[in-house]
Amino acid sequence: MYANNYNIVRRVMGSVLVRLTRLKTVDMLLFTIVLMAKLYVFSDFIGMSKMRMNGEDAFIELGAVLLTIFWTIWLPPRGRIIALIIINMILSFVMYADLIYYRYFQDLVTVPVLMQMGQVDSLGESINTLLAWKDIIFFIDWVVIVPFLVYVIWRGRGDLRRANEQAGRTSVPLWRKAVARIIISVFVFLLGSNLVFTNIEEAKRTWAQGIFVGAWWNVSIYNVTGELGFHGFDIYRYAKQNWFDTSNVTAEQASESKTWIDERGDARNQLEKDALFGAYKGSNVLMIQLEAIQNFMIGQSIGGEEVTPNMNKLIKESAYFSQFYHQTAQGRTSDADFAANCSMQPVGNGSVFIQYANHEFDCMPETLKQEGYVANVFHAYEGGFWNRNTMYHNMQYDKFYSKKHFTLNEKVGWSLGDKSFFQQSLDVISEQNQPFYSFLITLSSHHPYTMPADQHKLNVGELDGTIMGDYLQSTHYVDAAIGELVERMKEEGLWDNTILLMYGDHDNSIKDMKLFETFLGKSLSEVEQMMIMKQVPLIVHLPRGEHAGEYPNVGGQIDVTPTVMHLLGISTADKYMIGMPLITGQSVSGHKVVLRNGYWTDGIVFFMPSADGIAENGKCWNIADNALTDINGCLPGVEEASTELAMSDQIIANDLLADYKKQDATVAQAGTKDDSSAQASAGAQ
Repeated sequence: MYANNYNIVRRVMGSVLVRLTRLKTVDMLLFTIVLMAKLYVFSDFIGMSKMRMNGEDAFIELGAVLLTIFWTIWLPPRGRIIALIIINMILSFVMYADLIYYRYFQDLVTVPVLMQMGQVDSLGESINTLLAWKDIIFFIDWVVIVPFLVYVIWRGRGDLRRANEQAGRTSVPLWRKAVARIIISVFVFLLGSNLVFTNIEEAKRTWAQGIFVGAWWNVSIYNVTGELGFHGFDIYRYAKQNWFDTSNVTAEQASESKTWIDERGDARNQLEKDALFGAYKGSNVLMIQLEAIQNFMIGQSIGGEEVTPNMNKLIKESAYFSQFYHQTAQGRTSDADFAANCSMQPVGNGSVFIQYANHEFDCMPETLKQEGYVANVFHAYEGGFWNRNTMYHNMQYDKFYSKKHFTLNEKVGWSLGDKSFFQQSLDVISEQNQPFYSFLITLSSHHPYTMPADQHKLNVGELDGTIMGDYLQSTHYVDAAIGELVERMKEEGLWDNTILLMYGDHDNSIKDMKLFETFLGKSLSEVEQMMIMKQVPLIVHLPRGEHAGEYPNVGGQIDVTPTVMHLLGISTADKYMIGMPLITGQSVSGHKVVLRNGYWTDGIVFFMPSADGIAENGKCWNIADNALTDINGCLPGVEEASTELAMSDQIIANDLLADYKKQDATVAQAGTKDDSSAQASAGAQ
């Protein structure tokens, strides 16, 4: 009975194999239909209505399918069938992996994620909640194609040969096969390329401008390229960043970079002798990154009401830095996060979070965890945005509380309103073990600053209906949320044993300077305009309100982590950081803030580079006089600024910190052995 059934199944499979080999390209057509169906299901299961597959998306996906399989035409019929089945199985698994990963991380699997499989460990027991019976649709065809694949591999060759002999089929000349395959494969390749790249180029020209440059969220790229196109782009992006665009750093260059950054550590070490080093040892740290909050609004009023009354009040009992600069580039919010937490310059193109998330850094969460702190990060948005899931895993936070961890009970702007965000975050923070480091990233004041009508509390006068008016309303709302946060910290008993630090992440993207002049009630010079766009507030409230006052010395986001470490008494002499502590017991002279576009300032002069890149053609402004001064006064600083950016880029792009740490470990191990040998020798004597 078993033999009869086996023979029947084999004859059926043999008949199917013969027909597939004789009906040219039917196997490819079947493959395309099945895969397109799965891609449509994938877009539906993702559950983002604005990204569900439409006609244009279908053409892009079809083109990607054709580009995936055009080469199989060169294989003999049996080999092509085997290849198509295997490709089907691989792509089905990729789609399913993306779906599961998206359900938890709101992102798609990338090459760096595959190389950091430890991140998937965070799914833990949650994996069961991510599975659904309907997902079986991705594998339903496996019931047929897997047995058929086994048959084709083990029995297909012989059965196919016998079928051809019985039919009296003669072999086609090799040259005719080659010509036919060339023509068909070229046609399929050109058709696929046209369907993919024509539609993508149109999107890049219209609604998706700059999306591949910023690459802030993998799902946004998927929305343009489709599922298969995204993974093609991801492989290209990874290869370009890690293989093609990397310059081989010589031993001399690596040594030069290490010497340069070691000198920064030596400079911080010299400051560790003052009274403020360790003055707040063991304190909790609550740091807030404020979305698009700029310094020009601090202390200002409109319509008879303060724009930021709560921050103004807080400043009176805090250290307030009135010449503090954001150092972001294309990475925007992620750049600010990276600079403040890892004390390195962001890269000039793209984002470190996207491009170098698997590289080695000395970031605040990791350092504080080594000192016994609990380190968590809170942001009520999609976890995959700016590749945060991967980067935060690398930065060694204990947990990332993303949008899915919050109850969305107050919709403001892009997501949860900051008032509810702060309160829900504090629900978690108040239950944490101490000491803790909690990093909160706000979102309500995100461009384009659309606030609910009931949150328009200010009378903005002639700015009503303008983007500046909307910006002021959103800033006023965020300020109110900060006020509630401070009161809650006092209620929870956290106020007197916590360092509360907050800073703006970047400018507000409002380019019309006339709006700024209207709000401030004065005309602005070129340097004033630039300083307004680059300055963000830095407010550091220390326990018991100590060391409060305005600090006019310049600082930048890369100085944040060294400042916190200095106050906690944690040495950064051996940490690979660029920044310097800003709150010290001894005065620090000569500190400069270098901006990513080559601008720099020491608080006395402000240098603006020229478009041609020639330092002598730049502008050197005297800040106090609001006037241009001799360019020669800025030239020495230009070289220092250029060196800082070049060294930081070289270290980040080539993952040199990983090499430096290995060198340090080797030296330390050798030193330990030498000490042991010396002790043994002394004992023998």
